[in-house]
Amino acid sequence: MVNGLSTLLRLGSRIACAIVLVSFALFAIDQAGSASAHQQREVNEGAPAGTATPVPKSGGEGSKSSLRKAIDEASSDITSPFSAATAGWKNEWAIRGTLTVLALLVYGFGIGFLARVLRVRV
Repeated sequence: MVNGLSTLLRLGSRIACAIVLVSFALFAIDQAGSASAHQQREVNEGAPAGTATPVPKSGGEGSKSSLRKAIDEASSDITSPFSAATAGWKNEWAIRGTLTVLALLVYGFGIGFLARVLRVRV
């Protein structure tokens, strides 16, 4: 019985970590695409690199696939217990990075450790 619980905990831990990592990777890809598009616009328009021009969000809510929305929603649910740690922050990279690291620590290391302890005690 405890072996089954240990296996279930490890599986859940790996799934949660995979969802959070994939969501962060997709976020990073979107951000890199936005930065690239912004730089290309500046080069094409001949604008100086320091001028502030608004960058439209690539991969906005309307253009996200249903799979992408599901991954982002699942990641948001998984990281929601840690959202107080980033309350009031404005930098999206810092928020996403911190939430990802906290989720990996708790779900990856913490629950993985608990699963190993349960398995050893049997």
